[in-house]
Amino acid sequence: MGQSGAGSNRGERMARWVAGLDGCRGAWAGALIDLDDPARWRCARFPRVIDLLDGPEAPVCVGIDVPIGLPDRVSGGRSADRAARAFLGAGRSSVFPVPPRAAVYAGSYDEAKALSRAHSEPPFAPSIQCWNILRYVREADELLRARSDLVTRLHEVHPEVAFFRLNGERRLLAGKKGPARAEGLAARRALLSAAGLPAAMVGSSPPPGVAADDHLDAMAALVVARDIAEGRAEPLPNAIERDSYGLPIVIWAPAPLPAPLPAPQSVPLAMRS
Repeated sequence: MGQSGAGSNRGERMARWVAGLDGCRGAWAGALIDLDDPARWRCARFPRVIDLLDGPEAPVCVGIDVPIGLPDRVSGGRSADRAARAFLGAGRSSVFPVPPRAAVYAGSYDEAKALSRAHSEPPFAPSIQCWNILRYVREADELLRARSDLVTRLHEVHPEVAFFRLNGERRLLAGKKGPARAEGLAARRALLSAAGLPAAMVGSSPPPGVAADDHLDAMAALVVARDIAEGRAEPLPNAIERDSYGLPIVIWAPAPLPAPLPAPQSVPLAMRS
């Protein structure tokens, strides 16, 4: 299930593919592109993270919208979450607090709340919304601990951090859901196109089982993965901590936009010859 751009060859293993992943209902929305030939791209729904990583394109760098690096004890939130919230300013609420490792692996929501309070300072309990997505966090964490070779390929990103940077570090006025949904999605498509993704990819319909906002979020994660692969992405925070398993605690942002050129200055009439 998926879509491909002109000239795509799914069966060929490429050394220069990059990808983005965003959680969708029971699976992952994925977007892949060939850095050396951007006309070659594919969007699909992947049942598991490993299905993309070990797929035919074998992407060298993947941005994923899921927390990586789980502290045993959380003091004021993960360093990456604090840095991302400071970066987003007024949009900071889109970065949810990640509970301690023990709470992520709890067997029930009540147990997760108790373990989170016991291993955090100040004590906090995850919201029910957070609890409902912890299965995605566990999947990525278990994969990276089992396959250390993937740590240099799979990187934590946050779509709203990406879109904020792509929008000149300004908050998008329209959201991805609600009454302004169409305007919000159109604004995000425009930013993805300006970031260099092919028009056919940005304008493509979501694969079956993938919502429109998850489709675009996967592309935002792809933009960050491209910038990581090219050595241009920015880590939040700059000093990267690691958890007890050596996994990095960092959210990657796209490369800063180039500074605008200064406006040409007019020459006073008295100085003209």
